[in-house]
Amino acid sequence: MIQSMPDPPRRQLLRYLAGADVVASLPPLDERLALAELTLLALVADAEMPPKIGVHPRAAGSFGHAMPAYLRGAAPDGSADGLGMKWVTAYGTNNAAGLPAIHALVVINDPTTGVPIGVLDGGPITAARTAAVSGVAIRRFAPKVVGRPVCAAVVGAGIQGRSHVEILGHVLPGIELVIHDRHPERAAALVETARTMAGVGTARAETSAREAIGGADVVVTAASFGPLRQVMTNDWLRPEALVVAVDYATYCAADVARAAALFLVDDRPQFLATRAAGDFLDYPDPGATLGEALIGGIPRPTGRVVVSHLGVGLADVVFGRSILAVAEAADRGIVLPR
Repeated sequence: MIQSMPDPPRRQLLRYLAGADVVASLPPLDERLALAELTLLALVADAEMPPKIGVHPRAAGSFGHAMPAYLRGAAPDGSADGLGMKWVTAYGTNNAAGLPAIHALVVINDPTTGVPIGVLDGGPITAARTAAVSGVAIRRFAPKVVGRPVCAAVVGAGIQGRSHVEILGHVLPGIELVIHDRHPERAAALVETARTMAGVGTARAETSAREAIGGADVVVTAASFGPLRQVMTNDWLRPEALVVAVDYATYCAADVARAAALFLVDDRPQFLATRAAGDFLDYPDPGATLGEALIGGIPRPTGRVVVSHLGVGLADVVFGRSILAVAEAADRGIVLPR
């Protein structure tokens, strides 16, 4: 009689998590902030992560990026390490076809064997980890405001805009929010959503990006990549404003970074490689990384602070392994045959 083979060890199963599975397995906001801070601190000393490896397909302005990362954990046997990669493509031409511009997958490997154990829809992970990194920066470097609520402007009402509104309400409760998008209907829709979110005091749309930004203490630029480049100059901004740019140099001009009292990035090698490729023309060298600022206790200076974070594969791995662990415990997703 042929005997059936025993089930493989649980950690050797390959689990696929669709977008809904990822969203259902996301940690609460406080835990996301903790994961983002872990990522930023690890980038200083406890991680291996090359700058994004890119290819450029035929569609105008398109790219595909491979983002491998490795995190050294505390366990001597490597069981607490993190290992994986995000594969992300961006096609600005997809909008005309009614398709999302960005698609991503995150692969998580068992750190002790290298066996792939998870394939996750990267869209919700990208939105959550990017906003959480911004949240760490905002919590640390937002200007002190006395006698009134903090005012924040969000430029871009897409997925990143929505995830940043959620984080802003969490780290700056009672916030007055102004939203701009080049499509007014998208801005209006996000305003309605924002009004239902915890921590948001007021929310309104503004048809002019400059008007939205002009009165803001905190400015988050999350516009779609495109021909627009470096349009937000110093005269748009309050003297003490914190600028968090997640759209590379789409909005934030190099002169804003040059004139800032403090210019921070998430990962120095990646920023310098991207600048060398022409995406941050005339930008200065960063004063520090966010992780270095946290470790070194760099104070909030007088004047503007500019934070440019390009998104790092390590954050996708850190968030991905946390999400996968929750999904495994709840038996979410689909276990795939090998």
